[in-house]
Amino acid sequence: MEKQRLISSYDEVNDTFVGKIDGQNGYCADYSISEGIFLSIDKNNIPTSVLVNNASKVFNISKKVLENSNVEIDINCDKICLYFTMFIENLQICSIRCKNKYGIPNISFKIDSNY
Repeated sequence: MEKQRLISSYDEVNDTFVGKIDGQNGYCADYSISEGIFLSIDKNNIPTSVLVNNASKVFNISKKVLENSNVEIDINCDKICLYFTMFIENLQICSIRCKNKYGIPNISFKIDSNY
């Protein structure tokens, strides 16, 4: 599993969560992996950022919880499925499995704000 440092922010007014891998700039493609959750990847099909619109509704949690900076995102992918799991303060707030129709190769990433 590759481990990267996560820089996350939450905009309470717009209810938008953004998580970006430290040191990564730009993206090649942006995929909607679930209702309101977008995954950006670079030209090598490696995740660079996550955007969640209407985050409190998508995750069904309070805006106060989303303001916490202790965030970890696990992204795993094989030829068939993409798995996305998000934790705040070690509490799992989201777990998604979707078909890998994006052409993302076999990857295993842990993006952690405490790395």
